[in-house]
Amino acid sequence: MRAYRKAAAGCALLLALTTAGCAGQDDGTADAAAGAPPESSAPATAYAPYVSATTASATDSGGSPATYNLAFVISSGDDCVPRWNGVQDIDDTAVAARVAKLKQSGADVRVSFGGASGTELAAACDSAAELARAYGAALNAAGATRADFDIEGDDLTDTDSVALRSEAIALLQEERDGLEVSFTLPVMPSGLDADSLTLLASADDHGVQVATVNLMTMNYGESYDGDMGAYALTSARAAHTQLRGIFGTSDADAWRGMALTSMLGVNDVAGETFTLADAAEVRAFAEEKGIAWVSVWAAFRDRQCAEDASATDALTTCSGVEQEDGAFGAAFGAQARRTFRAQAP
Repeated sequence: MRAYRKAAAGCALLLALTTAGCAGQDDGTADAAAGAPPESSAPATAYAPYVSATTASATDSGGSPATYNLAFVISSGDDCVPRWNGVQDIDDTAVAARVAKLKQSGADVRVSFGGASGTELAAACDSAAELARAYGAALNAAGATRADFDIEGDDLTDTDSVALRSEAIALLQEERDGLEVSFTLPVMPSGLDADSLTLLASADDHGVQVATVNLMTMNYGESYDGDMGAYALTSARAAHTQLRGIFGTSDADAWRGMALTSMLGVNDVAGETFTLADAAEVRAFAEEKGIAWVSVWAAFRDRQCAEDASATDALTTCSGVEQEDGAFGAAFGAQARRTFRAQAP
């Protein structure tokens, strides 16, 4: 996703809400033996949009999010000091006030590390202990028990930082009981690529417990054929098969260990536009499959562009499509989904 600045099968890697062990899951007996709840009692799919950690937007609360993904914590470039967007101190009082206001509705926050721009901390820190402290400082500043690692581009192929990050996250989870970890990764209709699978295998090797693999259903490039909603569903199905193999879980648990993030409106790749109808389709699919959460990049773009807006504006501050303010949040939010589906074009 755009930064906001303007496989091994095993039990070490656990999915959210997994109730069964590794043995016997393929035949469905483990779920029954562990007393897993029936599918109908699974928690509802949450809405967790990406928001700016530093700047409030009138559309942040559209769809009544259960969790806000705070974007992004990175290095300023060459040190192991976490900063919001690489420039703002992690303990900045204005950011603290912003986060407190987001929580007033009862929503939680998840700190997202990385993103498409800047230097991810794993590429700047010298040791796993130092990196874990940097991650921990950001979590403490936000009062967060959820950490998202948005790893893409060159960071996916940097084997040294991948290994260091895995080691640091494992240390964090040893120190912080109940720390929920998600990885946000690029996906194609064929599923996760080899680099993403290698990253997940590295996490597994280091004993990281992963609650969710969040798929960036966007920016497909040359393979795109014109239907963003259908592509998101195809990508999710392909990744689901992969996650079952990686995590060694049941079909339902592999869906529950997945999240879907769409880039609302105009995407970075020319010709790709994610519409309100696509949003309704993705939300319905996520609920049907029991996917953990759905998200958008980003809540501050959930509004129609002004008549004199530039192409850059449509990628950074607005959607580039005709809409009411907050309409994508309404489409993805659990409370408004059924009403919106009847109204969607």
